[in-house]
Amino acid sequence: MIRSSLAAAVVSGLGVLSLGNPAAHAAVPSGLIAHRAVYDLELKDASDRSGIAGMFGRMVYEFEGSDCTGFTTNFRFVTQIDTGDSTRVSDQQTTTFEDLAKRVFRFETKSYTDSQLDKDVRGAATDDQKGIKVDLTQPHSKQIELIQSRFPTEHMLDIIRNAKLGKNFFEAQVFDGSDDGDKPLIATTVVGKQETPATDDPDADKAGAFAKTAFWPVSVAYFNEKSTGDAIPVYRMSFKLYENGITRDLTMDYGDFVLTGKLTKLEVLDTKACQ
Repeated sequence: MIRSSLAAAVVSGLGVLSLGNPAAHAAVPSGLIAHRAVYDLELKDASDRSGIAGMFGRMVYEFEGSDCTGFTTNFRFVTQIDTGDSTRVSDQQTTTFEDLAKRVFRFETKSYTDSQLDKDVRGAATDDQKGIKVDLTQPHSKQIELIQSRFPTEHMLDIIRNAKLGKNFFEAQVFDGSDDGDKPLIATTVVGKQETPATDDPDADKAGAFAKTAFWPVSVAYFNEKSTGDAIPVYRMSFKLYENGITRDLTMDYGDFVLTGKLTKLEVLDTKACQ
């Protein structure tokens, strides 16, 4: 399962769209712009233990909102998996809402296999005196107290802020409502030096008006909260990040298999300025 904390800055949709002058598009006060991105997914590597003979798919990410109204993310991750003996289609659909000022995060994720619902996780997280409080409504109603954690958009803004400061390594507790929505993860982020696209950059041309804009190479590894020593991450993702929150050229490492995600379409959406 892809971490939805990174989903909010990574996606686009089908085909190439000319975006004109990027400076002409309204940006939310945080600097993030509303956009819809589509990525084509391919299997890069798989161990014998994974049981995967082939895999491909598509990821669509839509990010809208502002500092005053909150940010909404709609994310869909569909893959066809060939095990050699059979083929199945996995479909994850996630919707989140995050209010930066009020520190409120709502999430809903539905996971399907061959159109059959496997899991439905819904809930909301808010600040509490000791950390954050999570109210789950699906699959069961319960309340959970967790340590203080960053929410997805906050974490993306942290990455951009640290990148601008030249701080190339930092760690944070992140809660994004993924999996069973009942635990945060430790996110270890490495940010490389800002660079401009090379002539052979695989999907830079699909970024439209941002095709020649500078980006940071970023890698984020997620560990279980109680991991110690030389722990193995449960998931690792690398991508090229623009200052406005758009990402491309993804690599998603699940341990037993690795996927790549190439940007195929980017559409900048209208954003209303805060009143």
